[in-house]
Amino acid sequence: MNKPDRILTAAASDRDERLPVRVNGRAYAWPKHAAVVICFDGCDPAYIDAASAAGAIPAIDRMRREGFSASALAAMPTFTNPNNVSIVCGVAPAVHGVSGNFYLDRVTGAEIMMVDATPVRAPTILAAFSQAGAKVAAVTAKDKLRKALGHGLDGIAFSAEKADEATDAENGISAIGALVGRGAPDQYSADLSLFVLDAGIRLLETRRPNLIYLSLSDYVQHKHAPDAPEAIAFMRAVDQRLASLVALGACLGIVADHGMNDMAHLSGEPNVVYLGDLLDAAFGAGATRVICPITDPFVRHHGALGGFVRVHLQRTEPSSTTVLNFIRQIPGVCMAISREEACLRFELPEDREGDIAVVGRSGVALGAHARDHDISQLAGERLRSHGGLAEQVVPFILSHPLKAGRVEGGAGKPLRNYDVFSVLLNDVKV
Repeated sequence: MNKPDRILTAAASDRDERLPVRVNGRAYAWPKHAAVVICFDGCDPAYIDAASAAGAIPAIDRMRREGFSASALAAMPTFTNPNNVSIVCGVAPAVHGVSGNFYLDRVTGAEIMMVDATPVRAPTILAAFSQAGAKVAAVTAKDKLRKALGHGLDGIAFSAEKADEATDAENGISAIGALVGRGAPDQYSADLSLFVLDAGIRLLETRRPNLIYLSLSDYVQHKHAPDAPEAIAFMRAVDQRLASLVALGACLGIVADHGMNDMAHLSGEPNVVYLGDLLDAAFGAGATRVICPITDPFVRHHGALGGFVRVHLQRTEPSSTTVLNFIRQIPGVCMAISREEACLRFELPEDREGDIAVVGRSGVALGAHARDHDISQLAGERLRSHGGLAEQVVPFILSHPLKAGRVEGGAGKPLRNYDVFSVLLNDVKV
């Protein structure tokens, strides 16, 4: 019996007579075959279009022809943590509580960087299936995500970043270097993502999980435009690994957490609105506090500059209306709205939202004060980043077609990236 048959037989026997698993108000059918969901970090649709035109992604092109392909909307703001957590919970940030990589505690005034599962308020699909008896594995590029996404998971959860440090007690697996065939990659490299995919392939070959979640890094997309040779080469390498997963009998669901845009002037200088400096000049230092929720430990990617920031009012004057009107007149600002409107429009948790949410125009980055952002680490490269509405449209690709009569998004709602588990497990024809 070949390897794909072994995988399919194991998955099928494990699912016999299983009831759907319910998580956060949604029901998920037991996997008929090994189900693999991939968060292709930073994969703007333009990367797929460019790679396809170059003939570099035959496996993805086949999925788009013979499986299912559509555009979906990512959760706002379009950052890594809110979207990965949305995907594994199957719901918007208003439910699971994570609306940024970095936020201000409105009670204590402390700035908090998300590095584990502490801010997550909802159970994950991964944990629920593992607790129902499924074999579940999660592999992330970054360890901060592993800690968040692996919360409550009774199975395998490790990161490429910390692969050499994985233990059976902490991660449900050890000796990952021996499994994958190489040690942990440089966190600032294309291999960080390729390692995740290689680990997924080896887990499928050796452990035969029912459900696998693979979360990549957007290192390449931050550094290279879609048609750059480096980006095409990366897409080709990813595509080869996707083909291997399909050959092993897996059903794939591929989405992105956000798109990616060039945010630099023609001269190459970053195109940044330093909102904190402008607000200080208009209303005085200390009247407002600008929080950049893109901030994370990987600042070389983006210098903590992205398309969405939060403004917290520190005094009774100026009023929210006065500040809103001022921000709306700033060139480069696409949208400035109140906390209440932001929470309603973008389905955000009220206690973690600022008094004002600000979204930049396409191609414009928003920052706090110029002194807060070290752009020297871009080393002369163009700033490429995300966070706003311009990076909300993402690919939604399945390796298999949908059952007849299934409507994308359902009930007239737009398809979201965090629908991927539901569509893959409930709606795919296998």
